[in-house]
Parts: sequence; structure tokens; C-alpha cells
Amino acid sequence: MPRSPETLTEEQAARMLAGMNDVIRAGDEMRKLRAEMIKLFVGFGWTQERIARLTDMSQPAVSKQVTKYRSDDQHQQPPMGLSLHQYDTPWLEGRLWGLAEEVSERLDDTAHCTRYVHALARGKKRFAPEHVDALRRLLEEDLRLHRTQLPADYQGAYDEIGRALDIPAKAAISTPAPASPSVRRTLAHQLQRDQLRSDDQPLRRRSP
Repeated sequence: MPRSPETLTEEQAARMLAGMNDVIRAGDEMRKLRAEMIKLFVGFGWTQERIARLTDMSQPAVSKQVTKYRSDDQHQQPPMGLSLHQYDTPWLEGRLWGLAEEVSERLDDTAHCTRYVHALARGKKRFAPEHVDALRRLLEEDLRLHRTQLPADYQGAYDEIGRALDIPAKAAISTPAPASPSVRRTLAHQLQRDQLRSDDQPLRRRSP
């Protein structure tokens, strides 16, 4: 049907707002994740002052959240385990994400997985099964093409993560402490990067 040139189509409006909606959604998700991380830090026994400093929040704001968490939890939860070798799906996805980021940075952002890594970091892609599969394919290609440029530990980490993701029954055996998938992905992502960097330190010290 003919329309006035002063109006927008629904498709035009959707395209115009798509990027903004992604930013807004990512912002909401990051605020929720930060709140969940505060709860995790409380479980580790960290002081409110320390949490406020790390989260860049005021101490009264942190105190309010801490009081809420303590009143909500009828039973004290044990601190969440930080062993890298856990096999629930969010934990494995976080490790995959961390490995892909390390590969991307090692290859100066020329890696095939770089765009996916950036999209995940900005909340433009979610950890849906199809996105995880796509990231795996891109990461496999990078590890194959740049085998001589990447430490052997990178391939070893990918093999371990890939095998665990391919065997869903193994995840069912794992009984991690209660925490949201987002928190578990975030922790595994950082721990995986830290481990790869720690393993790489002796090589870097020996290089001229």
C-alpha cells in the first residue's frame, strides 16, 4: 500500500532500533551479572569495603545488597568451587570463550574467531547452541591454521573442552554449587585465560 514519505515502515524502525536494543539489553544483563557476582564475593567472605572497591559502587549500595542476600539465604551456601575441571555446560562455554579470546589476542585480532569473541563480549550474541557450535568451528580453524604460532596448551585445552561439550551425560554427573549460568561462564572464562597465561609465562621468559 502507498505510504506517506514522512512515515517509517516497521522494518525500517526495527533495523534502526536493533543496535540500540542490543546495547540496552547488554547493559541490563551486565548489571544483573554484577549483582550476582557480589553475592558470590559475599560467599567468599570478602568485606563490603573490598567489594565496593572492585565493583566501583558506593559502600552503602553494596551493604544494601549484602543485607538482602543474607536475608534471602535461609541456609549458608558453601563457596563455589573454582577448579577449572568442571563439566556443566555453562562452565565449558566459559572456558571455550576464554580460550577463543586468548587465541584472538595472540593473533592480533586476525583470527577467524575474533568477530564472534567481540560479539559475545558486547552481548550481541548469546550462548545459544548454534552460536557455541559456530565459535567452535572458527576456533578449530584458527588452531589448525596457526598451530606453529600458538602454544600446544591451547590445542590441549580445546580438545578437553570439546570432548566434554560432546558428551552431555558427563555434565549431568557434575553438581556445582548454586550459581547462575552467567556467573559460571564469567568465572570459567577468566580462570581459563589465567591458566593459559600462567602456562605461557616460562616460554615468554625464555624468549629473547
